[in-house]
Amino acid sequence: MGFLFKFLSFRKLRRGKITSETQSDQDNGKDSVVAAEGVVRKFKWEEIKDATRDFSVVIGQGGFSNVYMANLSGSRKGAVKVHVGSDRQNQVFKQELDILLRLRHDNIVKLLGYSDDLEEVALVFEYIPNGNLQEKLHERNKKVLPWQTRMAIAYQLAQAIEFLHEKCSLQIIHGDIKASNILLDEHFNCKLCDFGSAKMGFSSTVMPPSCSGMKQVMIGSPGYTDPHYLRTGFASKKNDVYSLGVIILELVTGMEAFCPEKGQLLTSILAPKLVAAGEVAALVDPRLGGELELEEANAMVSIAARCLHQSPTVRPSAPQITQLMKEKIISINFSGCHK
Repeated sequence: MGFLFKFLSFRKLRRGKITSETQSDQDNGKDSVVAAEGVVRKFKWEEIKDATRDFSVVIGQGGFSNVYMANLSGSRKGAVKVHVGSDRQNQVFKQELDILLRLRHDNIVKLLGYSDDLEEVALVFEYIPNGNLQEKLHERNKKVLPWQTRMAIAYQLAQAIEFLHEKCSLQIIHGDIKASNILLDEHFNCKLCDFGSAKMGFSSTVMPPSCSGMKQVMIGSPGYTDPHYLRTGFASKKNDVYSLGVIILELVTGMEAFCPEKGQLLTSILAPKLVAAGEVAALVDPRLGGELELEEANAMVSIAARCLHQSPTVRPSAPQITQLMKEKIISINFSGCHK
């Protein structure tokens, strides 16, 4: 089944000021769109400028967007993602917004509102204070992430992917799962973000060329992108599973997915050793100082190896991965994780 574009029909409602999303906003006639289990506000562009203090504090950057700190009502903070203006980027914005309006999960960053005034477009998200996994895991001046925290992040990410793949009305492929797109809140809970490359309505297996006369375009990142997708150009949920396997290896080894200086992929460095359980102890991040469960490390590397299988059809589904983690990873407090 090919993916479905279903663009949002924007309501033409009265404009209001930036406030927290509440039922009273709807009752007062302020701009709002009912989303999955919540209300998403529509802002004027001037309100966006005021909230970001004329875009004075950059907290994130991407190929086609910048993210700015915003002050919402009271002491509440937000993150405003501003897309670079062009017809194509406006289309990407509408697609991303349509997807985000369907999402409510503890391990996916929460959309608070949007603006599509004039030629400018922006998305307003909850502010996640602890940076991203790329920074916390790989910047040497950061405090080392404990093993238990790493295992919880892996499980929470798997849950978020399971939600996208299996529990949305239209199946969603994220398409760009990487360490810098995993935000961490004050308790180091995972918050998957950046749905600019996401697509809706794909089947769970790679589409053969006979299913479509055109290849689906999906942007990936070095070290995380499924080689099968790179060879064929056809996307599936198993692309996200591959990326999850890379993240698991990063969490276990502390090594980056791609080393630009050496031009090396983490998966290619470790591939010969993935089949040898006895080698796992030597692969574990030395900064942990031995503070880990070796059996769990063996189990996680085994799960990663399955996720990274050359054939997408052999890779486990997201539900199978979460179940394997529940069975094998005893250090995770599953009662505190989203179900």
